[in-house]
Amino acid sequence: MTISILTKELWRKSIHLTSLFIVAVYVYLGKPIVLDMLIVYLVLILLIEHFRLSRGIKIPFFDILYREKERSCVGGHVFFVLGSIAAIAAYSKEVAITSILMITFGDMVASLVGIKAGKTPLKGTNKSLEGSVAEFFTDLIIAGVLLQSFSVAFVMAAVATSAETWLTGIDDNLSIPVLSGFSAELMMLIISV
Repeated sequence: MTISILTKELWRKSIHLTSLFIVAVYVYLGKPIVLDMLIVYLVLILLIEHFRLSRGIKIPFFDILYREKERSCVGGHVFFVLGSIAAIAAYSKEVAITSILMITFGDMVASLVGIKAGKTPLKGTNKSLEGSVAEFFTDLIIAGVLLQSFSVAFVMAAVATSAETWLTGIDDNLSIPVLSGFSAELMMLIISV
């Protein structure tokens, strides 16, 4: 069965919607519970990844969602959980939630727009200008609504989009929440002085 690139990417990115559950647990049950839950989940997926990589065990349905580069290394979902843990542990609730939603929706929009409408490649990357612009505005809206500060939202969206577009050595599922969250906290500190 052949799956189109767009369909496969839709399925891959829909898994990021689990972040809505993470955010709900954080909002309603608090930081300690969401961190405990994420750490248990991280251990579980690391065990699964170990067996997948060391023993070649294929997990039905999920196996088709791995990108080619992830077939022989740890999948992006591990970095997504690590990024969520780092953001929740290190940043204020508002910033952590914003950065998690940015990796969820900004990355999703960038990928889907890039696949469907990306016409202008960005030099030195496999990204498109159209996907990056779509991500920036998605992130700007998310941060603007949740943080209610245009300057913080702008910087956070710019950092998240830059991490997604230009930072190639670190998985964006980790770099976006960590770097965008840090930039937001730094901007809030600067503004409050």
